[in-house]
Amino acid sequence: MSTLQAIAYKTVKKGPMKPVFCANVSLLRGVENDVFGRPSKRQVTVMSIEQWKTACQEINVNLDWLTRRANLLIDGHEFSAADVGKTISIGEHVSLVITGETDPCAKMEIAQPGLEQALSPHWRGGVTCKVVTEGLIQTEDPVVIE
Repeated sequence: MSTLQAIAYKTVKKGPMKPVFCANVSLLRGVENDVFGRPSKRQVTVMSIEQWKTACQEINVNLDWLTRRANLLIDGHEFSAADVGKTISIGEHVSLVITGETDPCAKMEIAQPGLEQALSPHWRGGVTCKVVTEGLIQTEDPVVIE
């Protein structure tokens, strides 16, 4: 079974990621306080720790997951195109529908040379999601993808 390893948000565009132990996830705000949490196909971003580690190994550097600027970090699952349309259930209440791939952008290259290319194959950059059911999440919550 997968678990929620970490949660983060940013309050301003291009601002620093702020890690938290728990957060409310809502239909109108995504991960609470996140500047990009408004309702859209890209309301919440989720990344796999295994895929992040693979990308970092490819460029021979150990980077903090916050470098990727995703909202949620999970373990035990590697994302692919087959996941689009599936639901990510976190804890007892929160459900997210996977809407697509989080394409790595030039910000990744600025953060670390080679990172944008290392994140590009095999959905290593994670997935975009829309909130379906709101509630409180916290690290170590169980995660089910179906």
